[in-house]
Amino acid sequence: MGTDGAGVAGGASTGRAARDLGPVRRTRTDVLDIAYHDVGPARGTPVILLHGWPFSPVGSYAEVAPALARRGYRCYVPYLRGHGQTRFLHQGTFRSGQQAALGADLIAFMDALRIPRALFAGYDWGGRAGDVAAALWPERCTGLVSVNGYLIQNLAVAQEPLPPAREEGYWYFFYFLTERGRKGLRRDREGLARVVWRRNSPEWRFSEAEFAEAAALWSNPDYVDVVIHGYRHRMAAAPGDRRYAGLERRLLDQPKITVPAVTLDGQADGVIPPTDGSGYAAHFSGPWTHHVVPDAGHNLPQEQPAAFIDAVLEVDAMR
Repeated sequence: MGTDGAGVAGGASTGRAARDLGPVRRTRTDVLDIAYHDVGPARGTPVILLHGWPFSPVGSYAEVAPALARRGYRCYVPYLRGHGQTRFLHQGTFRSGQQAALGADLIAFMDALRIPRALFAGYDWGGRAGDVAAALWPERCTGLVSVNGYLIQNLAVAQEPLPPAREEGYWYFFYFLTERGRKGLRRDREGLARVVWRRNSPEWRFSEAEFAEAAALWSNPDYVDVVIHGYRHRMAAAPGDRRYAGLERRLLDQPKITVPAVTLDGQADGVIPPTDGSGYAAHFSGPWTHHVVPDAGHNLPQEQPAAFIDAVLEVDAMR
């Protein structure tokens, strides 16, 4: 039901990396006008590359997408709801950031572009979108690359504490539960993101140009509402959008991911410590393998693009 065409580049797609990913294009779903890039042969194997928060799809996949395109893949790089030039179609739509909304957005994006099946690859919010879509719509997913493993939130245990060392890394989850946190995000989006980048990827020496490119995305008028709701919902502190209630009920069962999957952990991830994957192996019932990537933090495809590219090639070979 969507339309596809090149859009005006604007602030969300400045710099060399954006040019490498091509112009910003747009397509409509029933909820969103989604901005995205695509690169690679028109008849190439579809791969959808999904970014996290508070990062940029352009920065994250500036090296990954062109490299995969050279190998014959058609790479689609959408901007999440609340980011860049992606916009809600209607003023009255709930500005939800919940996991079911992210997964549903991915499938709606595919429907709009008439992509019957694709490989999903992502991290953080984007990795969660891929996990949700792969679990609930496996017929649309040819394979999955997911940084930090199984990312579907178990809302039934949202109020159960984690070990203190793990909770420390989630400081902004608790900050965003408060109106002080909402005001803090609204007043200084860049300052808060800079802290997250440094803490979540402590060994990453990002440039000011990389940070500025990502910061352009946070001027989206729905950014604060989507981000705040996303974290409040995952902590069971805010209700979800009723349109996704049925999907959220299915996610409470922690559905298995049946498609071929490769999971990655960054050895230098400052928020989610690397593991051998055994803690979530039971959630993957299809072909699955796990790797720990040296010198990588939370934004793994931008920090270690070669390892992310290898994971895409590996999961594609499992089919």
